[in-house]
Amino acid sequence: MYIPKQFQIEDNSEAVSFMQRYSFATLINVSGNVPVATHLPFVVEQQGDKVILSSHLAKANHQSEDLTSGISLVIFTEPHAYIAPKLYEKELNVPTWNYIAVHAYGKVLIVDDESEQLQELERMVAFYDNDYMKQWSGLPLDYKLKLCKGIVMFKITATDLQGKKKLSQNRTDADRESIINAFTHSSDINEQTIAAYMAEDFKPAR
Repeated sequence: MYIPKQFQIEDNSEAVSFMQRYSFATLINVSGNVPVATHLPFVVEQQGDKVILSSHLAKANHQSEDLTSGISLVIFTEPHAYIAPKLYEKELNVPTWNYIAVHAYGKVLIVDDESEQLQELERMVAFYDNDYMKQWSGLPLDYKLKLCKGIVMFKITATDLQGKKKLSQNRTDADRESIINAFTHSSDINEQTIAAYMAEDFKPAR
């Protein structure tokens, strides 16, 4: 990913926090020189200096046949907002886009042990819908194992984590304050979220 220095996320913990917040991501592999992608929920954990991504996809999905060949890419991205030139002080400006994205690269490890598969499913249930855990715990074991047979469960240890937050860091303080003010009072949830990220990142020179 092209990342100018001022837009780079340098702290892995910050990247992991973003991945956990926007954890429905895109898994990309190459099959026969053609990129293929599936949109999946991930459980993201930082274990010491390692970042582990866990998920599963349907066994009927042809992408599952190529998961272990080569390096996989998982793209996490969500809040984004169009920046209109009217928000800038000077007229000589062009539109742009503010956004945040994290690219995680790594090799896929297939989880094929039944007990570990069940543990991984429980971790995903606990992360996404803890209220469902009681119901899940009461389901018959043979039903759960049947579910496992229909999916390919995997983990990725990120060997390269690239984070980018393009939040008008290259603009003047006045321009950034104008954007934050406009987006904070917007009815668009993406613009509100970008405003919050910008405000958190913004350190005016005063």
